Formats: sequence, C-alpha cells, structure tokens
Amino acid sequence: MHPTRQNLIAAAMFAVATVPAVAAQPEADAAAGFPSRPLRMIVPFTPSGPNDQLARMVGVKLTEAWGQQVVVDNRPGAGTVIGTELAVRSPADGHTMLMISLSTAVNPVLQKKLPYDTAKDLVPLINLALSPNVLVVHPGVAANNVAALLALARAKPGEIIYASGGTGSTTHLAAELLANMGGVKMTHVPYKGANPATLDILGGRVSCMFGTILPTLPHIKSGKLRAIGMSSLKRAPALPDVPAIAETLPGFEAVSFYGVAVPVGVPKAVMNKLNAEMARIISAPDTREQLRQQGADAVGDTQAEFSAFFRKQMSKWARVIKEAGLEAQ
Repeated sequence: MHPTRQNLIAAAMFAVATVPAVAAQPEADAAAGFPSRPLRMIVPFTPSGPNDQLARMVGVKLTEAWGQQVVVDNRPGAGTVIGTELAVRSPADGHTMLMISLSTAVNPVLQKKLPYDTAKDLVPLINLALSPNVLVVHPGVAANNVAALLALARAKPGEIIYASGGTGSTTHLAAELLANMGGVKMTHVPYKGANPATLDILGGRVSCMFGTILPTLPHIKSGKLRAIGMSSLKRAPALPDVPAIAETLPGFEAVSFYGVAVPVGVPKAVMNKLNAEMARIISAPDTREQLRQQGADAVGDTQAEFSAFFRKQMSKWARVIKEAGLEAQ
C-alpha cells in the first residue's frame, strides 16, 4: 500500500476516534462550571402546597452545597400550564428547573391545546418523593371498607358523590380509577383545591374523597372522617391499620409524585450533576424522616428511571381519562 495512502487512512481513523472525546469536552466544561449563577425552581402551584414545600426543602440544601441561591418561583394557573410554559421557554443550561407532578402528565389529554409538547419539550430529571392518598368517607356513609363502598355505589348508581381538589387532580383521577376498577358509577364534584373539598365532606355534603395524608390525618384521628383505604400498593406507615385498596382491587395504585424536570437541551453532564446532588439531598436521613412525617416516601432515582416512570404515568392516566369519558377543558 502506498505510504501516503496509509498516512491518510491513519489520520482519518485518528480523527474518528477523537470525535467523541472532542464532543464530550464542552459537556464536561459545562458541568465543571455549573452552576455559575443563581438557580430558579419554578413551581406551577401556589405557595404552601407539597410541590412548593419540596422545592424549598431541596432549594435550601442546593444553596448550601453549591453556594448559589435557589429561587423558588411560584407560577400557578391554567392547571400548571403557565409555569410549565415558562420553564420550557427558559434557556436550556440547567439554571431553570420545574417541579412536575401528575398534573404535568395528564395535561396533554385534559387540555385541548398546550403551548408546548410535554413529551418533547421537557426532560424528567429526578423523582423526589411519592405520596399515597387516603380514601375517606363521612361517618354517615354506611361503609367501613372499600368493598362496602363499592357495594353501595353498585346498588345506587351515581348517588355516591365524591369530592376532589379539581378536575384532573390526583384526588380526582384516583376516584375515577376506583370506579373503573370497581365497575361502579359515582358522581364527581370538583373543587378549587383540597381545602374546600375537605370542608364539604366534613359537613356531609359529599360522601367520600381521596385526600393527602398530612391534612386529612387530624380529621381521621378525631373521628370526623373514616379512613377506608390507601391508594398505594401497600399500607402506609402513617396509617398502618388502613388497608391498601389493592387488597380489595388487586393492582390499584394512584400515588402523587413530586419530581423535577428541565427544558430539553440541557447538557447531559449538567443533568447528571443536578440529579446526583438532589438524590444525595433527598436520600439523607433527616430529609427522609421529614418526608415520612408528612406521609411521603423519598425516591431520588436516576434520570433514566424517572423518565420511564413519567412516560408510564402519562400512558396510564390517559387510558383512565379516556375510559372515564373526561373531556378536555
């Protein structure tokens, strides 16, 4: 073989071999210098809710670890669409993050038109925590367990009225899944948040509802509400005597999740750095205990694991919404 040709081939092979290293260098540089300014955590809900609380909890720890302030930016409205759109339009450098939940996963089905593509414009980064909901009934309802409630609903189609914190909320979709799997018809009354829904079940104006553990627990302990089922696959440590609904309807699961996403285009090395630090924070014993006291379980999974989980949530609830005949708003 001619020496010149040999040299050309060798040079070409060297160039090909060095492409990955050259391409990876900007990624490594981006991660090494990250964060270079204050970070923003957009929460598409009002202050004081679980998404807001988790964002602030993690934000404080990130600030301590990196010396850059994490600003929690509450942007509620339009079923999380306002805050989500703001996030996807932000620079994809990792300095802007978004708290995501079940609302984010179901909006593509429940909203007639979104100003973004959830699957293409957002990258799920890490699942911070999971929290089951507790199914409660007013004491005047003659049901001490899930089977009895379903029997009542079966005997009187549509007469069992359940409350929720709003159409498309976890508390709404959990009840739709219960009706679907139980083969019954119940009547939904949506409220603008969990607080007014709770007030109406306490007053006996609705029969039942799914509620988050922490604010519902005092009413259960006082006897003002009766807990008959947990929405997780297993019983919750906070209410060990309350059966999982899955004990009656195998496979039933409707948990709230609280995760973080970034706009598409954030360098992989930066996402890895964010994921690793938040996983460390959420897995710390003090954080785990703080979440446990609030009825939640710390997760801290990988970016790939959370992406797969989020896709499954989108698919699962799209199916529930379709079978329930819910229309886009």
